[in-house]
This record gives sequence, structure tokens and C-alpha cells, in this order.
Amino acid sequence: MNHLEDTLLFQIRAANLPIPEREYRFAARAVGLGKGVRERLKVANLQDWRFDFAWPNIRLAAEIEGGTWSKGRHVRGVGFENDCRKYNAAALMGWAVLRFTGGMIESGAALESLEQWLAATE
Repeated sequence: MNHLEDTLLFQIRAANLPIPEREYRFAARAVGLGKGVRERLKVANLQDWRFDFAWPNIRLAAEIEGGTWSKGRHVRGVGFENDCRKYNAAALMGWAVLRFTGGMIESGAALESLEQWLAATE
């Protein structure tokens, strides 16, 4: 787990929010885990994408977008395009994906957004 993920998870725990699942394989779960999952993903035109944090019972995911100021993978051509495919597939499956930068985590804005979303689903 990287520093930003550690920080957000610490904030979630400190705020007594429901603890998310880490590295949640949403596409693989959609086609069925187990033997043959890679083939089922290929047939469905999906990849074995994972969410940084997920609350599967309410189909909420949180993604940490690292490297936004250092030209990291998420903001360069291929990485950005792959993230768009992932987020679009998630939306088509009924997931809400909240995306957070390091600045949003450090300032508490990410936690605030999660608190608002989780309060609305109670």
C-alpha cells in the first residue's frame, strides 16, 4: 500500500466509516471468479481491473490518482486511456467511482466526499 492509500485508510478508520475492501477485482467478480476467469473477462471485453478501495454492498469505489503533478501513469496517454476504459466499464456495471488526488487526501476533501456519499446511502 502506498502513502496516499495508507493515509486515506487511516482517515476512514479515524472517522469510523465502514472499512472498504482493498484491491477489489470488480470485473473478475462480475464474470465469476475461479477457473476460466481470464477467458470470461476476454469474452466480456473486460480486464482484471481492481479498485483501490471498494464498498461492494453499495457499489462505491475510491480510486487514488497518484502522480498528478509528476506526470505519473494516470495522467499520461496510455495510462489515462486505460483508466477511462476501467471507469466506464465500472459505470456500466452500476458502480460509482470517486477519484482522489494526493492533495484531496491530504486536505481531507477525499474523506469529506466519502462521508457525504456513505451518509446518503444509510
